[in-house]
Amino acid sequence: MNIEPYGGPSQVQRLVEALSRLPGIGPKSAQRLSYYLIRMPAEQAESLSDAILSVKRRITFCSRCFHITEIDPCGICTDPTRSLDTICVVEQPLDVVALERSASFHGIYHVLHGSISPMNGIGPEDLKIGPLLHRIGSEGIKEVILATNPNLEGEATSMYINRLIEGMDITVTKPARGLPVGGDLEYADDATLGRAIDGRQQF
Repeated sequence: MNIEPYGGPSQVQRLVEALSRLPGIGPKSAQRLSYYLIRMPAEQAESLSDAILSVKRRITFCSRCFHITEIDPCGICTDPTRSLDTICVVEQPLDVVALERSASFHGIYHVLHGSISPMNGIGPEDLKIGPLLHRIGSEGIKEVILATNPNLEGEATSMYINRLIEGMDITVTKPARGLPVGGDLEYADDATLGRAIDGRQQF
């Protein structure tokens, strides 16, 4: 993508283009951020750069639940106080962060890393559904909470997974409708998330 005109050297153009690839950052925002970084003291810029590189080097995905972690398996999967027979299925790691912040769920998680979206070329095979089915079949799971986002893609994903695990003698639930339709789990407030989990319904 070539962002013109902005009247800067090629190195600045490279930075603008790199920033504009981030989600939610358009060309104008990328330009503002670039010039902010140019004015930033060198030690702050180096600290930001080190933090980004450290994340890429040290952060991985848990081989069990696919949440982000520095150790594998992650701290949630190895926490002896968690209920190991209840698994909450979410779309993204940020959904785990939001649910943990609400302190309403004390089981384990499974992160799909997306939702079924034919318009965007994302099918079931692109998600972590296979490992989920393996866990359900091998870990003594008694309840699966399908906590995908309450939008078309999230609902389609939940229905697809529900069909796959029908007949497994497992309770399948979903969060109560305290969550706004069309919204994302990560943006819900703590109280709403807590009520949704506590009042979850049979799927």
